[in-house]
Amino acid sequence: MKLARWIAGTVVLLAVFVLIIVLPFKSIFFEQDTGHIGFAGRMIYILILSSIMVLFRILRGPSAADRIVAIDIFGILIVGLCAVLSIATGRSWYIDIGIAWGLQSFIGTLALAKYLEGRSFDD
Repeated sequence: MKLARWIAGTVVLLAVFVLIIVLPFKSIFFEQDTGHIGFAGRMIYILILSSIMVLFRILRGPSAADRIVAIDIFGILIVGLCAVLSIATGRSWYIDIGIAWGLQSFIGTLALAKYLEGRSFDD
């Protein structure tokens, strides 16, 4: 039964990814539709879908280590989202937000890993 759920979930996710790539939604993030905006809109939707899946893993992770890895992946997805938004809009302050988020995500992951090991933060 678990294998059937896994296969059904994989098929649904692949179908959603193919629909996003082949038939993208009307972009709610950009007013005009130039050549690279279509690509950026697709990437934003894929990153949002991936973030939703990672948030599900954070909430229902079987162990604390899985949750820590999911939090780290979520930080990477946010940095990617900031990079795509920076390229699409031409505003460099998205990169600044991405750098700050990446640094904070790294420090948070290290702190959670040390806490789960039972070590103090000054070791």
